[in-house]
Amino acid sequence: MADFAQRRRTMVDTQIRPSDVTSFTVIDAMLAIPREAFVPADARDLAYVGGPVPLTATRQLMEPRTIAKMLEALDITPADLVLEIAPGMGYTTALMARMAEAVVAVEEDASLARDAEVALSAQEVDNAAILTGALAEGSARNGPYDAIVLFGGVEQVPQAILEQLKEGGRIIALFMQGPLGEVRKGVKTHGIVSWHMEFNATAPVLPGFVRTPGFVF
Repeated sequence: MADFAQRRRTMVDTQIRPSDVTSFTVIDAMLAIPREAFVPADARDLAYVGGPVPLTATRQLMEPRTIAKMLEALDITPADLVLEIAPGMGYTTALMARMAEAVVAVEEDASLARDAEVALSAQEVDNAAILTGALAEGSARNGPYDAIVLFGGVEQVPQAILEQLKEGGRIIALFMQGPLGEVRKGVKTHGIVSWHMEFNATAPVLPGFVRTPGFVF
């Protein structure tokens, strides 16, 4: 039987810490949450490799390094209400649930949403809700949010998502430009989200987040 607990410690020691992730809350969450419980059964041996794990033909769980660095940059606090776009099978939802007051996660793949609900329930995560709906619409009825995170590539972030961010709130997303991308953090000030670059990464562009003609971010 695979020693997933040891693999989890090794992941943190060889992938997370060397990537200059120093946040105790992020490291604690990644040590505590069993990544193998949030991927398909036939992909569990891939859960702790230094790359993404396929969830479906078009969706993947991002590599541990990218997730950890995005979470550190977002700086989630225990008082935060977080909107997560594209939780997949719920791994990142479980991580953030350890850091935030509550997480609202929107997943448009109904099968992934069901799998996420089952996995989160099995891990006794009780401060996160998985909603089935269009990723690009978010969940305005449960907002506004202190923080918003998109765990997947985007070419643009729709205005409907930005409007769900509180004044002073933070948002983080991976903006793809061809095969390469930049993770950028945004802060809403006077109703406008200003972005700055955090680090480079790559991931497939999520449904509904392809750039529209004439869009300027």
